[in-house]
Amino acid sequence: MGKERGKDPLHGITLEKMLTWLVEKYGWGEMSRRIRINCFAKDPSLKSSLVFLRRTPWARKKVEELYLKAIRDA
Repeated sequence: MGKERGKDPLHGITLEKMLTWLVEKYGWGEMSRRIRINCFAKDPSLKSSLVFLRRTPWARKKVEELYLKAIRDA
């Protein structure tokens, strides 16, 4: 069973954990530059960004992709 979980690098990682980690690593300004969405550019907050990302699958996918790339490069 452990091997099955190992195949999905996002298993057990919440959207909040991902976003918090990315903001700590890059900051809101760099996040806005890397992923062009207003919730990162205009008056950004964790709460408002999570609401938007949970309702917007394409934006969540971009955050997940950036997270995966960032942890690979770390």
